[in-house]
Amino acid sequence: MHRRLSTRTLLAAAQWLVTLLLCAFLIVPVVMSIMAGLTVNYFKGIASGLTLRWLIEVWTQYHASVFLSLEVAAATLAITLITGVPAGYVLARSQTRLARLIEEFLVLPIALPGLASALALLVVYGGFTMFRMSVAFIVVGHVVFTLPFMVRAVAAVCASSGLRTLEEGAASLGATFMQRFVTIVLPNARPGIVAGALAVLTLSIGEFNLTWMLHTPDTKTLPVGLADTYASLRIETGSAYTILFFIMTMPLLIAMQWLGVDATGQRSASAKRRILRTKRPDRLIDMP
Repeated sequence: MHRRLSTRTLLAAAQWLVTLLLCAFLIVPVVMSIMAGLTVNYFKGIASGLTLRWLIEVWTQYHASVFLSLEVAAATLAITLITGVPAGYVLARSQTRLARLIEEFLVLPIALPGLASALALLVVYGGFTMFRMSVAFIVVGHVVFTLPFMVRAVAAVCASSGLRTLEEGAASLGATFMQRFVTIVLPNARPGIVAGALAVLTLSIGEFNLTWMLHTPDTKTLPVGLADTYASLRIETGSAYTILFFIMTMPLLIAMQWLGVDATGQRSASAKRRILRTKRPDRLIDMP
């Protein structure tokens, strides 16, 4: 018995050790980069003193890129919501081979390198000068890349048998398709829509490979500016840019965790219990 307990203790300790080492491997570079953006001189470290000079300098020079990234992300989100939510619903409801084929084609931009997708857009639409030089060209590229995340997240929720039963019940009572879609499908698909929306925003703000191929000097987004700062300016400036990027993306990641939504659009069991406890504390039931 004592030997078994010792073995379990050693295994648990080993698991914790591996987990902590992996966390350190991932987190330490981020912390070092943040500190580099806050120190007077990176090579002297914290001993040189802390400053906000580099952050102010980055904001002064690149604030236009920040706002442009937010505009592109908002436009991308609007288009993916309008197209991705209905598409996810239709693909979840259809059992045909054509629907499965369309679903596979939708995820191709994820499987292909971003540079390949950008090159394809340049080959097809690069001849339209006004379109090529506009922000809309980058938005199109971001929609192509992020649409699968919205579609898959919504489809995962709409495929549940419970939603189908609710729709059939509403149809038997005379509800039209639009009434069923607005009053039943959309409210029940909200977890998938929220998950897809957060994924789209995060990916659009952070997308570099595709944007780097599509951008012009007048349409430089945040990730492209970040690459430029690391390539041509001091490391303190590039690190300060990283802090700015970190500030923009972290709230979205925290929101996904706080809402309890995973990548497929499903709420975790703990999140379901928390929502039920908030809305109906007297009718709390065990969730599967």
